[in-house]
Amino acid sequence: MSYPPQTMPPGQQGQTPGRTTPAHVASPTDTGMIPIIRQPEAPQQQRRIVSPGFGLRGPRRNRHVVTADELAAINMPIGDDGVLIGTDPDSQPAVLGLSRPTAFDVVLVGGLWLAQVLALRAAATGARVGVETGRPQVWQQLAQAAGGGQQCVTVYPVGRVPAQGPSVSSPVVLIRDCGVRPPRGRVTSVPWQAVVTVLPYVSEHAPRWLAQAQLVGIQRISPQEIDVVRDTLGVPNEHLQHLPALHEGAALWCTRKHHKFVMTEPTDAETGLLGVARRMD
Repeated sequence: MSYPPQTMPPGQQGQTPGRTTPAHVASPTDTGMIPIIRQPEAPQQQRRIVSPGFGLRGPRRNRHVVTADELAAINMPIGDDGVLIGTDPDSQPAVLGLSRPTAFDVVLVGGLWLAQVLALRAAATGARVGVETGRPQVWQQLAQAAGGGQQCVTVYPVGRVPAQGPSVSSPVVLIRDCGVRPPRGRVTSVPWQAVVTVLPYVSEHAPRWLAQAQLVGIQRISPQEIDVVRDTLGVPNEHLQHLPALHEGAALWCTRKHHKFVMTEPTDAETGLLGVARRMD
């Protein structure tokens, strides 16, 4: 008995079942045609369903929910931004906002140690620090150590400070360590550039500098110097009486309206570079 031939689609008759069939058969009229082989389709892979309930289990939502009455008990102390210079008598951080959109002049009646701590901490906030000084040898070591190899503290001779080009993204703090009678500076305070003038003590030339400053820091001074500070700044006697016996690292920071004693405690890195706190150089 013979079986009827298997019916196949046109163009595939006479082929062995299961063999790959060319999608196009070249004819004498084809030039440059490359036959394309149609591969057999792979069986469809089973899609993996991932349940969102599996995996790392984190805290549940109800642990982060508080009532409206409980919100009042949540607080976070937020202070001013700037240079942290120490702590006040209430053990609260004292911050100097040196980078401002307005000109800002500061006078420090004190020693080299506190001026250098101020320079290091200003550089740590991202400010470019320039030092105008007549004793560059005492500032070079600090300039080399600050910034971890990056040039963030630059030392200039007196009267030769170039324009710094301060901006909101690149503020500048210029420290003038030019002795008891600093000459008039070529670079003055402008927006985003504060100028800190260091005076070793209160001399007959000090009232002019104290009067034009927006902020004055005073370390330990003699009783003879107190009268100049009282007449120029109007500091109350209750604060002035403590100035002759201040600690080596303490200073009275004052404006026309506010007065605050601040204790500057050095970090281990500052102690290793600058030594212990001292008022006299």
